[in-house]
Amino acid sequence: MSESVSDVAALGTVLGIWAHPDDEAYLSGGLMAMASNLGSRVVCVTATRGELGTPDPETWPPQRLAAERTVELARCLEVLGVSEHHWLGYRDGRCADVPVPDAVAKLCDLIDAVRPDTVLTFGPDGITGHPDHRMVSAWVTAAFDRAAAPGARLLHSAVAERRVPRWKELDGSLGVYLPGYPVAAPDGTLALDLVLGPDVAARKVRALAAQATQTAGLITAMGVDRYTAWVGDESFVQHRRQTPVAERPAVAVTTG
Repeated sequence: MSESVSDVAALGTVLGIWAHPDDEAYLSGGLMAMASNLGSRVVCVTATRGELGTPDPETWPPQRLAAERTVELARCLEVLGVSEHHWLGYRDGRCADVPVPDAVAKLCDLIDAVRPDTVLTFGPDGITGHPDHRMVSAWVTAAFDRAAAPGARLLHSAVAERRVPRWKELDGSLGVYLPGYPVAAPDGTLALDLVLGPDVAARKVRALAAQATQTAGLITAMGVDRYTAWVGDESFVQHRRQTPVAERPAVAVTTG
């Protein structure tokens, strides 16, 4: 486990597909920053605007929060050096209501357009168990199996087993995971395991801080040093590709 420039360079063109603004930064912000520094193409896709992501819906009703998180994500990606972003346009908390063939077809079209060497998304557990995360994982995995070029890799974000003892108490106090989660991945199963160096970790924290509706209170409560350590590694398990099962219709993609 290390901050390995060569490992990140080997990823080639990276396409990250996530459920809500801030998923991309928490789970792959360091990787994206390193890839952009190397001159690799990095494309980010977000399924929803995260309009339900607040404990204070009176201050942040869905429409207002969606607008704010749209701006926050743009600032976050700018810090990470990522200039290509797409919204899928789905409703926060309602990904399970989207017809699966429609979502998969839309992602197949994106994969066709970007031609990624590496696709990043949640594992089947969704990291935290969030239903939107798990649904996005299923869509992306199906689309990858159907549309990605031979030799492309799909990396599922994972919680490395080594993290659990250090952060279990904190994660429990924050309510980060649904009951029964995380499903920790043994360190030997990880295809990519990054422990971010100080400069990359600091850049990742700046990107997360740009999403202030989600992170400001947490950073203040934890302190920057502890928060930086908490978000300072990123781990992935490689998906074993399945045989495509069907052709799909073309679906327009909304660009944001």
